[in-house]
Amino acid sequence: QVQLVESGGGLVQAGGSLRLSCAVSVSRGSVNAMGWYRQAPGKQRELVAHISAGGWTNYSDSVKGRFTISRDNAKSMLYLQMNSLKPEDTAIYYCKVQVSIIIVTDYWGQGTQVTVSS
Repeated sequence: QVQLVESGGGLVQAGGSLRLSCAVSVSRGSVNAMGWYRQAPGKQRELVAHISAGGWTNYSDSVKGRFTISRDNAKSMLYLQMNSLKPEDTAIYYCKVQVSIIIVTDYWGQGTQVTVSS
């Protein structure tokens, strides 16, 4: 029913940039809010950035001003542009979408590794 495929992760030096993509495939229902989360080793998964169906965005304080979330509804894509990367940004990054059929359900991608070297 719902498939999410992330790409764009990798190894980058501190100060560098990466762009994550999440291809969204939904056979039924409509996609509402979307977001990027990350989980570093030994830590809980945390919200990085969120974008509503209407395009409103919000960011965690740790990435505000460096990361930009965007969505292309026509292409069913979610993006995360990450600039000025820091070693503490190292984590597995997951995209999450809310799909509404009768109720709203969250779906997660498989994750993509981002490693920032100092």
